[in-house]
Amino acid sequence: MISKKINYQITKFIISAINVNQLPKDTGVEIAFIGRSNSGKSSALNSLIQKKNFARTSKTAGKTKFINLFEVKNGIRIADLPGYGYANISKKIKSNFINLINEYLQKRKCIKGIVIMMDIRNPLNIIDLQLIKWILKKNIHLLILLTKADKLSFNDQKKQLFEVYNKLSIFKNIIEVECFSIFKNIGINKLRMKLKIWFTES
Repeated sequence: MISKKINYQITKFIISAINVNQLPKDTGVEIAFIGRSNSGKSSALNSLIQKKNFARTSKTAGKTKFINLFEVKNGIRIADLPGYGYANISKKIKSNFINLINEYLQKRKCIKGIVIMMDIRNPLNIIDLQLIKWILKKNIHLLILLTKADKLSFNDQKKQLFEVYNKLSIFKNIIEVECFSIFKNIGINKLRMKLKIWFTES
């Protein structure tokens, strides 16, 4: 079992991989962050690691083109996967992103958990649902973060959370969903707690 003490501030960048074969050995524990372009994925990682601009953010969505891999400590890693679904990128580039994500999810055996990030104002598109279905079939831990929760009132956050749970009932699985905002400090501690459980399970 990996030590339960996790200091995200010592996290270091390993590689930007254009395919799965470039990644390090398929051992240890890996947790992947995935979501539509402009879902706030990089900002969430920066908040988790508590370092500004550690995972690059951009005003232009779709800039993450590779699998960006970070080592939290020996044997535990975080993978930042390319964003998908942004309207202003070509169909070819979008297809390449999806293929890379599929390759990673299908071939990488050390994946312990996946965090899917969705804008709380527009959750559960077709690709989101396809990913959720695949992840559940693989029995991989899943956490859904409804990002940019600060854009909604507290009551609207709860309403949207309920609607997402209701739509996910078709899968007949226990799926965890949390509202999330780095600006209002919503859900960050819950994310850290969930990752700690995944990283430290035997």
